[in-house]
Amino acid sequence: MGATAVDCRPPPLYGEARIGIASAVAERSSTLGGITVRASTLLLVVVVSMGSRSLSAQPPPQPPPPPCTPANDVICGQQGPEDLVALGPQWVVAGAYNGTGGIALIRVSDRMSYTAYPAAAAKNRPDSKTYPGCPGPPAADKFLTHGVYVQPGNGPVHKLFVVGHGARESIEVFEVDTAPATPVVTWIGCVVAPDPIGLNSVRGLPDGGFITTNFLPRGGTQAATQKMMGGEKNGELWEWHTASGWVKVPGSEAAGANGVELSDDGKTLYIAAWGSQSFTRLSRGQTPLKRDEIPLGFRVDNIHWAADGSLYAVGQGMQSWKAVKIDPKTLAVREVVNRPDTPAFGAGTVVLEVGKDLWVGSFRGNRIAIVPAP
Repeated sequence: MGATAVDCRPPPLYGEARIGIASAVAERSSTLGGITVRASTLLLVVVVSMGSRSLSAQPPPQPPPPPCTPANDVICGQQGPEDLVALGPQWVVAGAYNGTGGIALIRVSDRMSYTAYPAAAAKNRPDSKTYPGCPGPPAADKFLTHGVYVQPGNGPVHKLFVVGHGARESIEVFEVDTAPATPVVTWIGCVVAPDPIGLNSVRGLPDGGFITTNFLPRGGTQAATQKMMGGEKNGELWEWHTASGWVKVPGSEAAGANGVELSDDGKTLYIAAWGSQSFTRLSRGQTPLKRDEIPLGFRVDNIHWAADGSLYAVGQGMQSWKAVKIDPKTLAVREVVNRPDTPAFGAGTVVLEVGKDLWVGSFRGNRIAIVPAP
């Protein structure tokens, strides 16, 4: 089929992380995927190595999750699917934030998952005009993927923007042809982030540019990270275009800028602030700027549009994860999912509507959870 099928074995541990989620003992019974388990739950804490490596927004070492058995409420074969996005009606793109990395494609009809890049059928066709200065394709053995965004095309070919970590901190850009039975992914360019930006999410723009979040600047200290978790602003949004390069988005400063979305008319940005547990609506390209911020009470990760025109915001609480819907006009908040962490699945980071279900990703683990849409 031209792509590499992914099995359901737990991914190998990724041992070069400096910040993430660690475990704390708290016994309880819970159920996921039809299996009742009793084990230690998870407490959100920051773990910072005191070694020579600098801080970065990379996944931490994790104990291996239990084996994943395909069921109606799980999709196996994942490697830390931190972000999910629809690729037309038949496919979903998932990041691979640990393990061997790469780009995963999941067929909606049978929920079969493939590593589509790097893969034998994948191609490289650099667009040096749009992405000048890009040193070449990402290193196949050092390509962990984080935020993902699909720019829909007029036909079967769509543009895919991916936050990449590993050999470089970058936004990688691809074209995905969905006409074949298994989509073919072609790498077309990259934009390497200047130091010390630590990328998290990306929102592509029609001209090939993008807006991205600086969640945790590289080279930071443990004290700076703790201040961010206490709500101190440490990053912001950046916008990139071929002609202008990297430009800081005015008024976008945030504590742990994480997820980002944009209104259809391009005039309003929506920002998830993980450190301050808040959500911001920010005008774009207007003077004077207008900024509205509301507290959500949990560590807000990714935000994506819902079919009804609201925004899903997903993130981590104490030993739990939750999803809310936010009205972009009134900023009214409605909780839609609140689940405890389990050894099988926890630390939810993203929700994607797929038919009558919600697919839920996480920065850790070997599966996507599926819950009924509200």
